[in-house]
Amino acid sequence: MPTPSDSSIEQGLINRRRVLGDAWVDQSVANANAVNVEFQRLITSYAWDQIWSRPGLDRRTRRIMVLAITASMGRWDEFELHVRTGLQAPRDDEQAAPLDLETLKEVLLQTAVYAGVPAGNTGMAIVLKVARELGLELAPADFFHQPMP
Repeated sequence: MPTPSDSSIEQGLINRRRVLGDAWVDQSVANANAVNVEFQRLITSYAWDQIWSRPGLDRRTRRIMVLAITASMGRWDEFELHVRTGLQAPRDDEQAAPLDLETLKEVLLQTAVYAGVPAGNTGMAIVLKVARELGLELAPADFFHQPMP
């Protein structure tokens, strides 16, 4: 397997830090060992540089796609990571791919139609759990008198 270049690793780390935050990346790097280090370098170079650096889609769109795909495939750890870091990302930093609860709701409605209601249901439960953990306000709604869009 070819070894990723140092410049690709560096750019991948920059992108990864911007989207996932320093704490997550620092933990991943600190947890490197003889078994997983090549894998960590591969995803940093391939996913976080060669894909997340491409000009064809903005980072918010890429994050939304990650959420839809991971929910569709039941990859709930990765889904939760992107929900949490998307909600925590600075709102004024496009490169950090910030999200809000309204966007997450729309992603899950779309996902439920194309990937199945169970995926949307589990995704919604994770979004609500993370929102509560982050102290985000979830306003009550009247189930019987909520207007349909």
